[in-house]
Amino acid sequence: MTSAVTGQRTNFVLLAITYFLYFGQLGVLVPYLGVFLDGRGFSSAEIGELFAIITIARILGPNLWASMADKSGKGLNVLRFGCLLTACTFCLVFFFDGFWGITVPFALMMMFWTAVLPQLEVLTMNTVNSNATKYSQIRLWGSIGFICLTIVAGQSIDVFSSEAPVVVSAVVLSALFLSTLTLKEPKVERPNAQELGSIWREAKSPVFFAFIVSALLLQVSFGTYYGFFALYMLDLGYSGQQTGWLVALGVAAEVVIFLLAGRLISIMGVKWVLVASLLLTAIRWLALAHYPDSVVIVVLSQVLHAFSFGLTHAASVHFIHHFFSKQFHSRGQALYVSLAFGVGGAIGNYSAGLMWQDGKGAYLSFMVSFAAACLSALVLLCISRQSMEQRASAC
Repeated sequence: MTSAVTGQRTNFVLLAITYFLYFGQLGVLVPYLGVFLDGRGFSSAEIGELFAIITIARILGPNLWASMADKSGKGLNVLRFGCLLTACTFCLVFFFDGFWGITVPFALMMMFWTAVLPQLEVLTMNTVNSNATKYSQIRLWGSIGFICLTIVAGQSIDVFSSEAPVVVSAVVLSALFLSTLTLKEPKVERPNAQELGSIWREAKSPVFFAFIVSALLLQVSFGTYYGFFALYMLDLGYSGQQTGWLVALGVAAEVVIFLLAGRLISIMGVKWVLVASLLLTAIRWLALAHYPDSVVIVVLSQVLHAFSFGLTHAASVHFIHHFFSKQFHSRGQALYVSLAFGVGGAIGNYSAGLMWQDGKGAYLSFMVSFAAACLSALVLLCISRQSMEQRASAC
């Protein structure tokens, strides 16, 4: 018994390290990819187009990988393979230049990168036996990784150049692959061949449809932030390191919310956790549109990242894992990633690129983000809490 408990705790630590590296990598690229591209001479429209193209890879990729994982029962192998190919294709950016020379390697990287998170989420939920509190305690290390590497990358830009983020990313992706080699897959009852089928018989529910539309709109609202927040701050006179600290502050707030997420979900339910978080997200974009010159407002808007990403992500993963039957867990998470982050992210990134106009359209871009977040909350308000909770517990 003691050996089993020790082994479980060891796997918890190894999962935490993997989350640290995975989201640490996002902490390098999400805030600073725009800075890197700007340094390579890309216009704001080209930056938006590149973001949209590489985000489209998140539409098809997750479902392909998840289908392989669900049918083979080898989700951990898919996770490892995805990390290896991600690192290899990412390194192509060191050998090419120009719009397509950079876009193609990033698109390939994203195609393989989409294999990682859905499998990691399923592996973690199975390891903690779907316990939302334990999941949050492991997942918060992803936020810590985001904070640490955001600060490192921001300072590296000041010390070296706008090329620094891709160098840091290459190191982190290599370490991520090595970390997956240490993970162990828990024993989970596998469905028989007759139980495997199409995910759409469960996904066609109006409750799931509303959830996905809401999640998609949320990611549309994030287009301006993901693509241009760092450039926005630099235009306002912040240094790369200060911008890094601002981004890190938002993710630090995630750490706190992840410690409370399980309790909040059990008390409020998925619906009201999401609605409250979406409305706070709308306030965040509104504040950045109207008061970008106020340091206090910018800082407070970053604190709201705890809700706009942290709590919405924890609640969404919890909902998906409980909504779908066991044989569809990987595909359910992948469907969420591909439709919400893929379609929604592509629309948000592309439209933000068109509106930004090298900073002249900042107000309009953030107001569109505000409207998208409000619509996201409105969609969920059309569904009763009871129907969401009953449907999730029925599967």
